Amino acid sequence: MSFEHKRPNDNKEIIFGIRPVIETIKAGKEIERLLIQKDQHSVLIQELIKLAKDNNIPITQVPVEKLNTITRKNHQGVICFISVVTYASLDHIITESFSKGETPLILILDRVTDVRNFGAIARTAECMGVNAIVIPSRGSAQINSDAVKTSAGALNFIPVCREDNLKSTLDYLKESGLQIVGCTEKADKELYDYDFNGPAAIILGSEENGISPEYLKKCDGLVKIPMTGRIESLNVSVAAGMILYEAVRQRK
Repeated sequence: MSFEHKRPNDNKEIIFGIRPVIETIKAGKEIERLLIQKDQHSVLIQELIKLAKDNNIPITQVPVEKLNTITRKNHQGVICFISVVTYASLDHIITESFSKGETPLILILDRVTDVRNFGAIARTAECMGVNAIVIPSRGSAQINSDAVKTSAGALNFIPVCREDNLKSTLDYLKESGLQIVGCTEKADKELYDYDFNGPAAIILGSEENGISPEYLKKCDGLVKIPMTGRIESLNVSVAAGMILYEAVRQRK
């Protein structure tokens, strides 16, 4: 029995029903997120939760009303969204880049949740030759059809790595020889004064909260975009374009 379904006016494919979702995960499908009804404790639900955690799939427990707004069919308290992209392995990206004699440039997005901003950033990153975009498995924009559309198709080409623990990811990148560069208005140094010629991972935070303090501590350098106007902040996609352009300009 198939539980595949697409909501009207929504290009995100969903799978619902406990068994169909379990089999979808076992089949190796990329899952964007998994919604499970609160207070579900059956053996089969526990099997599903363990399977999802083993595959680093974000789980959100929601009231049944939330699930009912997505589909009125027999969802059995479980709905998952199929990802429109295949997530890449960051380890593979870094290893491959060095083996080709490249100088890797990675973009890390911390708490950037707006889908259109994410799509615009992906478009710029692909144009600037960024090796990969790294996002956290939770607290990040959904990579859905809107994101792909806003990226002008760039998300079909640039690798996206979804990491369960950004702190560990930053440690891995540092151990691999990359400088972690935080773009923040709290910095003393302007981005034009920073040397981007070596392997680097640039981290950007949300417009509301910036980069998380725990990640700022991991940075090897902090840079800011000089501004002379009265407004003290930029749209994050614009900021991404400016810092990536400067990195590429220096490397040219």
